[in-house]
Amino acid sequence: MDRETAKEEVKNREPDFLERARAKVNGRATYICPSCGNGSGSTGDGIAIDPHSKTPRYKCFVCGLSEDIIGLWKLHSGISDNKEAFNTLYEHYGIEVDSKPTVKEDFSPEHQKQAKNERYTHNNIHTNTYTQKEKSNNMGYYEECQKRISSIDYPQKRGLSEEVISKFMLGYDPNYTRGTGGAIWQALIIPTGSNSFVARNISPDAEKKDRYRKNGASQLYHKKTLKEATKPIFITEGELDALSIITVGGEALGLGSTANYRQLIELLKTQKPAQPLILALDNDPDGEKTTEELIKELDRLQIPFYRLKPYGDKKDANEALLADREAFISAIQGAERIEEEALEAEKEDYLSNSTANHLQKFIDGIADSVNTPYIPTGFKKLDSILEGGLYEGLYIVGAISSLGKTTLITQIADQIAEAGEDVLIFSLEMARSEIMAKSISRLTMLDVLQNGGNMSNAKTTRGITTGSRYSNYSQTEKELIQRSILSYGAYAKNIYISEGIGDIGTEQIREAVRKHILFTGKKPVIVIDYLQILAPADIRATDKQNTDKAVMELKRISRDYKIPVIGISSFNRANYSVAVTMEAFKESGAIEYSSDILIGLQLKGAGNKDFDANTAKSKNPREVELVVLKNRNGATGSKVAYEYYPMFNYFKEI
Repeated sequence: MDRETAKEEVKNREPDFLERARAKVNGRATYICPSCGNGSGSTGDGIAIDPHSKTPRYKCFVCGLSEDIIGLWKLHSGISDNKEAFNTLYEHYGIEVDSKPTVKEDFSPEHQKQAKNERYTHNNIHTNTYTQKEKSNNMGYYEECQKRISSIDYPQKRGLSEEVISKFMLGYDPNYTRGTGGAIWQALIIPTGSNSFVARNISPDAEKKDRYRKNGASQLYHKKTLKEATKPIFITEGELDALSIITVGGEALGLGSTANYRQLIELLKTQKPAQPLILALDNDPDGEKTTEELIKELDRLQIPFYRLKPYGDKKDANEALLADREAFISAIQGAERIEEEALEAEKEDYLSNSTANHLQKFIDGIADSVNTPYIPTGFKKLDSILEGGLYEGLYIVGAISSLGKTTLITQIADQIAEAGEDVLIFSLEMARSEIMAKSISRLTMLDVLQNGGNMSNAKTTRGITTGSRYSNYSQTEKELIQRSILSYGAYAKNIYISEGIGDIGTEQIREAVRKHILFTGKKPVIVIDYLQILAPADIRATDKQNTDKAVMELKRISRDYKIPVIGISSFNRANYSVAVTMEAFKESGAIEYSSDILIGLQLKGAGNKDFDANTAKSKNPREVELVVLKNRNGATGSKVAYEYYPMFNYFKEI
């Protein structure tokens, strides 16, 4: 392939020259950072695809490294020269790059005429020594190769019909070579375009690892079927696989390479297929991975498709055709009826939605709810507004910066855990140790208040976590901290904290809930801090689109497992003087529409004519109001007043 195409292909490859790290991010492998070694131990995520980068770049969240595949290769190999780096990287991935004529080559008219004549002789040796104009169209070469196809029986041995061999201009070159000094092959020539083709080595001594050579830009194979097909179109990897399906009467398009799936997606953006697509790539890890990528993109483009494996235990279509032709024909023809079968299944599914079919389940649900009707938050006035506490559903809590939304929810989590219920906290901003320290800090203050101690002995989060301060603490202070740690330990077994930076998404949350219920038998309350930094479902989508998708998926999790899910949200504006409203959540429409309970925090008096934010913020404790902005099953507009002690991470209902 030409150098520009090769560069683009390399940029989208995985850095498999690096050692893999243990963690995965968004289902993709991570690698040990070549700069700082992050990911080399039992902990550490390694480097991962940066979801905010327009072109694939790998980022290390420890040392800040941010490099594309070329930069990583330079760090790994120690090569500094760009040209050498690209050339050695092409060699690493086995990518053949067209060589360009050097100044030493003969460009005389006599030489060019001789080269052209050699190109079209019966015993053609195809090289790269022709001018760009001559290379721009290979039709003469294809015709010469096609004339020789009858001298071999290789295509027939691969199960292809004479009609397909002729229609797709398959040819034979007994003296194919690629580049000056390249090995000579006996090659099956498969044209993929007027100036591109695939050469398949069919020499008796051909090695498995060197069977294909692509000449010219990598192309989608038989892409005109997208316009002309009258039946569902199979998407395969290889050209021979597409030809195998066409041989038995199907419609097929070959990617030519798993990396070419992006070409297909770009084409589909401007050209909708005449028929639904059937994803039938190779039965191997690369095929599975590419299929998943295609599914995401086709969903986004709203193009109808089906995912099938019509090859049984065989690797691809051609292997399946050779193994059992009749079974393969049956599988392909059966797959072509997939639309009819899908429509019938859709009909049955629709009819099953009749309310009569769900009445008994509804009655059973009422009986089941007697045992666990709700989970109290530990705040009496809030529980009263929520009709007892938290029910199955999605709760969203938002506030401007420094109003204590995380502190309030972690205090609720502690109070729920203290009552014997389990809580899963997914902390995407704070470390586990910081959340634990906030809880212990709160407990030092409560201990002082309950026992009439000196408030100066209560400890802040920093006072808990900074070990160097302990030598200066009095015995009373040390005993206070120890009692608070013991108090926390009494219910800490009910709290599970997962910390992450960019690597926790809704899939990981769903899996954690499934495992927790499986291993403990208890349904937990879920806390996400916070929504806007969940790992994106689609790195190409906007922040708003990803947040909307995350909110809807969290709603599904609450419904599927019948548990409360609490999501902490940032606001799209920061004005301390304005009363909190649903408008503050407008950055994500799904927050407003999908949540069951929508709660905002504000400084007391915000929105009033004479309100002064600076005065309100300077108070100790601060006066904060919780406002119920939306309540799917109750009244809205209710308020709960709190005293907030930010130093000690404590909220007290007034």
